[in-house]
Amino acid sequence: MTVLHVFNGYIPTADAVLSEARITMEGERIGSIAAFGQERADESIDLAGGWMLPGFIDVQVNGGGGVLFNDTPTLEGIAAIGAAHARYGTTAFLPTLISADPSVIARGLDAVDEAIVAGVPGVVGIHVEGPFINPRRKGIHAEERLIPLDDKTMALLTRPRRGRVMVTLAPELADPADLTKLVAAGVILSAGHSDATSEQAANGFAHGITGVTHLFNAMAPLHHRAPGLVGAAFDNDEVWCGLIADGVHVVPSILRLTLKAKSPERIMLVTDAMPGVGNNGAPFHLDGHEIFVRDGICTDAAGTLAGSGLDMASAVRNVVAMTGIAVPVAARMAAATPAAFLGLAGDYGAFQPGYRADFALLDSELKPMQTWIGGRRFA
Repeated sequence: MTVLHVFNGYIPTADAVLSEARITMEGERIGSIAAFGQERADESIDLAGGWMLPGFIDVQVNGGGGVLFNDTPTLEGIAAIGAAHARYGTTAFLPTLISADPSVIARGLDAVDEAIVAGVPGVVGIHVEGPFINPRRKGIHAEERLIPLDDKTMALLTRPRRGRVMVTLAPELADPADLTKLVAAGVILSAGHSDATSEQAANGFAHGITGVTHLFNAMAPLHHRAPGLVGAAFDNDEVWCGLIADGVHVVPSILRLTLKAKSPERIMLVTDAMPGVGNNGAPFHLDGHEIFVRDGICTDAAGTLAGSGLDMASAVRNVVAMTGIAVPVAARMAAATPAAFLGLAGDYGAFQPGYRADFALLDSELKPMQTWIGGRRFA
């Protein structure tokens, strides 16, 4: 058992926000959280006015540390991406493929299985974003790679895996029977890069789609006579929505409106991060095109957004600054909400005994200080 004495800051638990706590860890899990007396501690952590939060969970991580998952769908690539994001409080993540060929998807799925078996810190599954998307809303995705679901890809996606498998697709292009089969196999479905009407989106939700990928981006804008996917997501209280809180993908006023339309229990902060995260914002290539990173914004030469240079600590900091919500609420959107979406609630996303000892320590300005994964200081 390891005992931490954490003090001089803020530690939100299910019942209160503590200023000091004795946290015991039994292996990879939290044993207890209690007031601190004069007990022995293996380590003392002075938060200096900062925050100890549940580790962040990012369901959309294209790359980091100079590595793009599409180009390096390997155990080593996953480890490098995870290490880059751990510096910013991310303790669980889905490496994400951007409309890859089926052969690359197969390699990525196998690599994630291998990484989980090998105990690579943080990896809990894979996000296959496309290629089953609408060319009209492809964004930076290569149009020549876009394909419909067929027997081969269905067999690939429904094979049993060790982690979560999340798939972003356009509901208007999918056979409802295929959606039902994917869900029955344990696949988590999210609507995105879609031109769906609100009726088509609602039909997708009725057949097992439970999420919306980067709400507002790569979909028709909300219109009062054509609500589209955005309107359907607002109209369904059970649907989870990912949001890129960088102030560019979604401007602050829309972030505030979204929080009025959807509860924090259904809004997930995501980064949609590219290789520049943890790599000093260096430019990179996607499908042979150079992607430039300026002030954390990733675009190609034509100005098309290409993921982001966002990290999860910045996403939390931004959503607090842009919406005025309390830090524990923002932390919920970065931890408990994505945990629930992935079916990991009870293990991840909260400070409670029995949960994983995954922590993100931020200073008083919500900038990262330390990250603990599975009871060990990682960054």
